[in-house]
Amino acid sequence: MDFIFNDEQKKEILRFVRETITAEFERTLKPSIDDMGGMLNRTGACFVTLETAGDRHLRGCIGNITAVEPLLKNLRRNALNAAFHDPRFPPLEDHELDEIEIDVSILTPMKPIASPGDFIVGEHGIVMECLGRHAVFLPQVAPEQGWDRVQTLSHLSAKAGLPPDAWRRPDAKFEVFTAIVFGEKDYR
Repeated sequence: MDFIFNDEQKKEILRFVRETITAEFERTLKPSIDDMGGMLNRTGACFVTLETAGDRHLRGCIGNITAVEPLLKNLRRNALNAAFHDPRFPPLEDHELDEIEIDVSILTPMKPIASPGDFIVGEHGIVMECLGRHAVFLPQVAPEQGWDRVQTLSHLSAKAGLPPDAWRRPDAKFEVFTAIVFGEKDYR
């Protein structure tokens, strides 16, 4: 069963994610959210992305591609990890709270594809595994970067620490997923 959230529920999820991060600085804040008819108690996987509000530069992005816990717990975990434990960035500081915008991507289960030709740019997120390495892009990454399929797969290979053409190897394996993607910028 897929997750379906209306605009009010998406705004509530974004508020909860922001309050979860803010509570690390304001210890009296106790983030809470309604379980939305049980949807947030269902096993689910998400990514939380933080970008600087003005120039939309990445400031943190952490998530899970496989659902292993209730979505509410996954939202909380990935909010904190994106803000404070993304190894590419220093931990978020309290003065940055007003400078970030939050996006949430709630993922569908992954499914294998027979070839990279089955990957649909802008619709699918993609995971590549090759030579013991793997990398993932969310569905929105390629359109945001202006990449076509070949460019996306080349960047995916490089992200995995492999040569840009590694995606063409016969032993490269791919899985795709879709996502419900929404952010604070959608509700200004």
